[in-house]
Amino acid sequence: MSTGAPTRASASLRGCVCCLFLLFSFLALLILAIILVIVLAVKPKKPQFDLQQVSVQYMGVSPTTPSSAAVSLTIHMLFTAVNDNKVGIKYRESKFTVMYRGIPLGRGIVPGFYQPAHSVRQVETTIAVDRVNLLQSDAANLIRDASLNDRVELRVEGDIGAKIRILGFTSPGVQASVDCAIVISPRKQAVTSKQCGFDGLSV
Repeated sequence: MSTGAPTRASASLRGCVCCLFLLFSFLALLILAIILVIVLAVKPKKPQFDLQQVSVQYMGVSPTTPSSAAVSLTIHMLFTAVNDNKVGIKYRESKFTVMYRGIPLGRGIVPGFYQPAHSVRQVETTIAVDRVNLLQSDAANLIRDASLNDRVELRVEGDIGAKIRILGFTSPGVQASVDCAIVISPRKQAVTSKQCGFDGLSV
C-alpha cells in the first residue's frame, strides 16, 4: 500500500503554513517600519499637563474627641494640557489624591479625553473630603496648623496616562506623575502657595 500521497499532502500543508507565517511576519514588520518612519517624521514632543489653578471652596477642622479631629475640605483644581505635536494625544482617566502628612483624605477624577494637535485644553476636577477623622498626633498637628499657624500644607498626587494617535494607530501607553504641594489658610479659605512637579512622561 502506497503512502506517497498522504506524505506529499502533509508536506504541502506544512509549506502553506510556513508561507503564511512568513507573509504575516513580513506584513507586521512592514507596518512597524511605516509607523517608525511616521514617528521620526512627526518628531513627537512631550506634552505639558500643569496644575494651573487651585481654589478652596471650603475647609473646616473640628475636634471630635480629646485625641481626634475631623477635617472637611472641598478644593477645585484646574489643569491645562498643552499639545504642541503634529498629532493628537489621547489621555485616559486620571485620579488625584489629596493627602495630609502622608494620610489620604480624598480623591478627584479627571475623565479621559482626546486632545487634537497644536491645541490647548483645560480640564478640571473637584476633591471633596467629608469629615475624615485623624487620630492622636496627626489630629494634634492638624489642629495646631489650622488654628495657631493658619497654615495647612496638603499634597496632591496623581498619575496621568497618555497615548499618541498617528493615522489611526495608537502608540503604547506612557505614564507621568503629578506632585503638588499646596498651602491653605483656613481663616481666609484660600490657597496661599502652590508648587508642582510633573515628571516621567516620554513619548
